[in-house]
Amino acid sequence: MELSRREFVTTSVTATLLAGLPARWRGTAYASDAPETPKVRIGIIALTDCSSIVMAHELGLFKKHGIESTISKEASWAVIRDRLTLGENQATHLLLGIPYAATMGLQGSPQKPMIIPMYLNRNGQAITLTKSLLEKGVKTPQQVRPLALEAKAKGNPMTFAMTYPPGTHAMWTRYWLGAGGINPDRDVALITIPPAQMVANMKVGKMDGYCVGEPWGARAIADGIGFTAITTQQLWKDHPEKVLGFTEEFATKNPKTVKAVMRAVLEASQWNDKLENRVRMAEVVAQAQYINCPKEIILGRLLGDYDYGDGRKEKDKYYMTFFDRQTNFPQKSHGVWWLTQFRRWGMVKEPPDYKGLVDRVHRPDIFREVAKEIGVETPREDMKKETLFDGVTFDPAKPEEYARGFAVHSMA
Repeated sequence: MELSRREFVTTSVTATLLAGLPARWRGTAYASDAPETPKVRIGIIALTDCSSIVMAHELGLFKKHGIESTISKEASWAVIRDRLTLGENQATHLLLGIPYAATMGLQGSPQKPMIIPMYLNRNGQAITLTKSLLEKGVKTPQQVRPLALEAKAKGNPMTFAMTYPPGTHAMWTRYWLGAGGINPDRDVALITIPPAQMVANMKVGKMDGYCVGEPWGARAIADGIGFTAITTQQLWKDHPEKVLGFTEEFATKNPKTVKAVMRAVLEASQWNDKLENRVRMAEVVAQAQYINCPKEIILGRLLGDYDYGDGRKEKDKYYMTFFDRQTNFPQKSHGVWWLTQFRRWGMVKEPPDYKGLVDRVHRPDIFREVAKEIGVETPREDMKKETLFDGVTFDPAKPEEYARGFAVHSMA
């Protein structure tokens, strides 16, 4: 059959274009890199730090990398954990401590090994105290301590809320209270509240303070019920926060899918950290299906504009990052730090297998492979020393010594 002139020209042009592409290329993905499981349901919690996942979806970046994404907003971190464990979600926005608790079978978690191949953000959480404490001039844990001990003696302990027992907000709360001589397991009541319910619970007087991600710190100030005692970046500059999590089983069976998801999220993270994009980002993530909060409350702290609710206002250069300063690299020493806090607070009775657990859960090897493919620089070392706000230095080479070095702890 002879081709018409138009058909011949079209076919020739198409062949010429394709000739310039690698042989493995098919559509939007390389044939050899095509995801094994293209349909991926990704869990999120209503927090600003879910933004890289949301924007990867909204900007079409998942689709670009061969992923048909569905974003699933969940009610709590326990639900996030369970839906990942059951395979209902294949990837998720996750607290750093959950993969360790799940791998170890701690805190009521079914034992289901999980991995952390990349971080989603650093910084951007806060400890909020009630206005009644501000009226008493109480802002620091040292100032909280006499009130806490008095309330405990009366049988009505002060109450502080976090979002999940082995999670980031629990550790920031514990560390902050401990620095003031308060044992969070003995001197106060430490309760679990889902992030989006923090403000409502403080409004009705159920707590004296809480730690959560944005925008719920800023929301307490906008609603006139609390003030920011300390941001978590003041507690630990550029600390790790939320991670992109997978079960070990899924990642082992679907390595190309994991990398495709990571590529999309990394591109979104780069987009998010261009400040000119943050107005658009705030508008998108503010929607009901994501955070469900006025965009103005989300945007302020995203731009580093901090109103603490106690008269202090400042521009904080250590606002929430999604890509800058190697935000996404899963530093193994952070995993060691987490395990030292599990140890310090009696969540494990014996010294854990620090190296074995961290090598299993923290996976910078996967991140380096993806980063190399897309030209993102990574640190040379997986371990580094850190110094938190109390001046105590963490040396990942001496985890047990560090865990036992605190005057306030819950170890037997």
